[in-house]
This record gives sequence, C-alpha cells and structure tokens, in this order.
Amino acid sequence: MLARFRARPAPDDPALLVRQAARRAVVQAREVRSTEREAARLAAQAAREAEVLAAEADAATERVRQAAEKADRQAALAAEQKAARDARFAARKARARR
Repeated sequence: MLARFRARPAPDDPALLVRQAARRAVVQAREVRSTEREAARLAAQAAREAEVLAAEADAATERVRQAAEKADRQAALAAEQKAARDARFAARKARARR
C-alpha cells in the first residue's frame, strides 16, 4: 500500500499538469456547449412566442375587419329597408290623396 502511495506522481509532475489542463479544457468546452445550447433554446422559444403573437395580431385584425364588414352590411340593409318602408308609406299616402 505504501508503495502505491509513493508511486503517485508529484503535484508538479508535467504529465499530471498536462492531464489536469486537458480535463479543465474538456470541462470548459462542455460548459461552453451547454451555454450555447441554452442560448439556442431561448432564441427558439423567443421566435415561437413572436410567431404566436404575430398570429394573434393577424387574427385580431381579421376579426376587426370582419366586424367592420358586418357593420357595413347591416347599415346598407337598414338603409334599404328604410327606403322600402318610405316607398310604401309614400304610395299609401298617394292612394289616400286620390
């Protein structure tokens, strides 16, 4: 057991330092990739949310347009009905004057 302890490399051993540096580089690269994945995920989520908001805005615009068209149709129908009613009233009045 003591032989195994003595066989361990010293903390300032160049090979050990190289391995530690390689491990640190791998860990840093892993952290960078993780950060990049998180940034990509957040960007994709923001893009999806922007698409949803744009779709909702388009739907709201369409609803407003349809409501305006419906109001125009109802106003035109009311004007036609009033004109027909006025024509009937005028015809009745003309018959009564004869």
